[in-house]
Amino acid sequence: MPIQPAAVAASLADFGISLGLRHLEQIASYVDLLTRWNRAINLTAILDPGEIVTRHFAESIYITRFVDLQGEILDVGSGAGFPGLAIKIARPELRVVLLEPVAKKRAFLKEVVRECKLDRVEVSGSRVEDYCAQAMGGFESATVRAVGNLPMILRATARCLKRSGSVYLWLAGDEGPQDSLKDSGYSELFRWSEPTPLPVSRDRKIWRGRLVADC
Repeated sequence: MPIQPAAVAASLADFGISLGLRHLEQIASYVDLLTRWNRAINLTAILDPGEIVTRHFAESIYITRFVDLQGEILDVGSGAGFPGLAIKIARPELRVVLLEPVAKKRAFLKEVVRECKLDRVEVSGSRVEDYCAQAMGGFESATVRAVGNLPMILRATARCLKRSGSVYLWLAGDEGPQDSLKDSGYSELFRWSEPTPLPVSRDRKIWRGRLVADC
């Protein structure tokens, strides 16, 4: 049975997130699409709809409680659309570019955009280093969650951020992004704030890095 908007609202409330009915309906439709597509392609290891809302949507949207996101966002390695597409539902005025190299996952993302009637969303199969080489200085923010090779990704995203731009990372564990960059020779790209712990989590946090160098 598909999840209902009221159940979505209850899961979001644990994170102090309150959304209007239209947004709740969009998330419910998104969860239904995700669970159906997940039978054919590997989009998430989480199968319970309520847990999907908590782990994917609430943890993504939680950033809007302490950051006033504006303008254009680049979401690197979008996968099933988190955090970028979840943030877009909560903040529909944003323009969001989703970078996803896997064609089947891009097809899913486009279906979510169509089904949820989202505008100002671009789904691209470009590699982050190639995309950012063409879009230098074009984004206020970049978001990164559950991807590998973090030093390469941070070097690339630094190129496409505006001078006042920030990158936001969803990471688990005690090691921060500065530790990953230290050995790569790029530790001065960003100035990192203290991470924000995610509710209902033992060790997952959101890190914010402000760009401090021209790339």
